[in-house]
Amino acid sequence: MDILLNKCLKLGLKMTEQRKVIVKVLDESKDHPDVESVHKRAVKVDKRIGIATVYRTIKLFEDNNLLEKHQFKGYSSRYETVRENHHHLINIRNGEVEEFRNTLVDAMQKQVAKEMGFQLVDYRLEIYAVPIKTKRAKK
Repeated sequence: MDILLNKCLKLGLKMTEQRKVIVKVLDESKDHPDVESVHKRAVKVDKRIGIATVYRTIKLFEDNNLLEKHQFKGYSSRYETVRENHHHLINIRNGEVEEFRNTLVDAMQKQVAKEMGFQLVDYRLEIYAVPIKTKRAKK
């Protein structure tokens, strides 16, 4: 919780108790929650937190480059704290998002930009997939 909270304080954002709860929820999230999920988790800590407060806080954090908004196809907007570049694999059966890094993919994107006369500034890779069912041999 300290990293996101410290970034908020450094930027001079007013940190109410409700915002601190939202920060805690976001920092502890292992998934990429949507606003409704953040709200459900926050009200477990403080029942007074309304959905509008969560929307406003997430928008504030997004506007200050503290949160990254993802709009994965077929799903509501999801959020994660801003950090080093990584990729996402989205399980289209259940909406779960897995993060991964791949140096080969990173190098390829830089090379493609260079070959086209550009310097890569940012990139985002989203892979939509379904799990492969492995068939067990019958004995």
